[in-house]
Amino acid sequence: MICMLFVGLGLSTVSFVQASPAIMVQQYQVSPEILMPGDSAILTLVILNGEAVATQTTTSVSGSETTSTLHTLGASLEEISINPAISGGKQIRATTRYEDVGYLAAGTSIQVNFKLQVDANMSEGTYFPTAEIDVLGGTDVSYPLMVKVSNSTVGLLQKSVPSKISKGGATDIIITALNKRDNTISDVTITPSGDTIECIPSSFFVGSLAGKTSQDIVFSIKPLETGETDLTFTLTYKNGENPHTNTLHVPITIVQTLDVAPIITNFPISITKGGSSRINIEVYNAKTERITGVLVTPICNATVIPSQYFIGSMDPDDVFSASFDIYADTVDYGTEIIGFVVSFKQGNEYYETPVVSKTFDVVTGPGVSYQSSSASNGQSSGSNSALQTPSVMTCVLSIILVIVIVIVVVIFYMRYRKRRRSA
Repeated sequence: MICMLFVGLGLSTVSFVQASPAIMVQQYQVSPEILMPGDSAILTLVILNGEAVATQTTTSVSGSETTSTLHTLGASLEEISINPAISGGKQIRATTRYEDVGYLAAGTSIQVNFKLQVDANMSEGTYFPTAEIDVLGGTDVSYPLMVKVSNSTVGLLQKSVPSKISKGGATDIIITALNKRDNTISDVTITPSGDTIECIPSSFFVGSLAGKTSQDIVFSIKPLETGETDLTFTLTYKNGENPHTNTLHVPITIVQTLDVAPIITNFPISITKGGSSRINIEVYNAKTERITGVLVTPICNATVIPSQYFIGSMDPDDVFSASFDIYADTVDYGTEIIGFVVSFKQGNEYYETPVVSKTFDVVTGPGVSYQSSSASNGQSSGSNSALQTPSVMTCVLSIILVIVIVIVVVIFYMRYRKRRRSA
């Protein structure tokens, strides 16, 4: 466009031309900020035309003619691309490029996104792919971009997992999720699994986990069968939009151990028909967790009072004593069995221990007491413990009774002989 102006006798010409603008990379961002080999990332570039005004005028004088030139400080961007960073035959490259981007006026900016791809097995380190901007009629731009690659992973650790777990009830275990990376990861989920094992919860969603941090997760393990088995914990997470998986295998042994059990401490080997005797038991909570609603129930054909003994809650390593009276009034002579079962609640689940049982005889004469030296086996069907040692008082009374009987016999014998002599 040319505008002709006449000033006096001079001729002035004003022309418009495009100048070389200040095109630059204003800022950039790589997400995720630290990649793993095989990851992809989103690179965001903000490209700015750094000129403050849209036009610039310069004036030149040649003889009687004055020429004013109006420079437009906009720019046409022909192409924006990313040159890859290459190391050992592996590279970080962009999967896209932009052509005929368009006009960028002074003081304005545009944002463009690229997808970066890191080759699998690329060595960790810091790399510099280069942003290339082709400016039509101006100075091209070449700008290095820093991209970090790290092999650090996210793993699972055993914090509190016993090698043996009781089949009765549930056992709490603790697994630790550890982010060894410098950047935050997202969508962290831990899922337990195992043959013949129920896990509560079935999965645990952690969410985000900051770099160089960890989080403990508690799972309640409920075995269904005894024997050797494997617990598998699967960790899934995302580094940016890249999914990753890690696993932890924990071998455990499921045993039939009564970590909650009634221990019989005093027991009658025999009871007089129509009489009664007392059984003392102790209930142990050998679990590492608190249990509630603890109830001891005797199982027997004879009359047992109380019919149930409510203990309530028990903390780990608690011991509670309970007593029951057995009345041999409704059973015949012979051998009877009495068993005890403990029911309790752990979390939201109810459990019941195997029956711990003993036998006793209903007899015509005086009953005899036993005292168990250890806990009865939950599978026992009637084996009795060692006979309780008679007390000193019982021995003394027995001796006195024998002496009295001897004296009475002697007195009657002497009287009998005296009468015969008198006759």
